[in-house]
Amino acid sequence: MKVTVNRKAHFNAAHRLYNADWSDARNATVFGKCANPHYHGHNYELIVGVKGEIHPETGFVMDMKVLKKLIEVEIEQAFDHKNLNEEVEEFKKLNPTAENIAVVIYHKLKPKLDVNLILTITLYETPRNFVVYGDE
Repeated sequence: MKVTVNRKAHFNAAHRLYNADWSDARNATVFGKCANPHYHGHNYELIVGVKGEIHPETGFVMDMKVLKKLIEVEIEQAFDHKNLNEEVEEFKKLNPTAENIAVVIYHKLKPKLDVNLILTITLYETPRNFVVYGDE
C-alpha cells in the first residue's frame, strides 16, 4: 500500500521573466508586467509530496522531520528572499517561470530521497496559479 505524505513550505523571492535573445518589446509582449527590468516578487507556497510504502517498523513513508530539514536546507535557504535571476545559479541562464522553478526544486530534492520514493512538487506562484511536477 502506497501513501503520500506532504510537507508545506514557503519562500519569498523576486524574479524577472524574459528571454535575453529577444528585444524588450517582444519580452513585454510575451511576459507583460513580469518582464519588468526592475523585477517583481511572489510569496511562493510549496508542497512537497513523497509517496511510498509505509515502513512496517516506524509507520512512516518518510520521517517528516527529515523532509522538513531537507526543504529548509535545499530550497528555503537557497531561494527565500533572493532575486532568483541574480542570486540562484540555476536561473542565471534559465527563465525562472513557475514551471522551471518547480523542476529545479524537484532536481534539488530527488537525489536526497530514497530511490523507492515518488516525489511530486506543487508550487503556487499566486493563490490561483500553480504548477505540479514530479514522478507521476
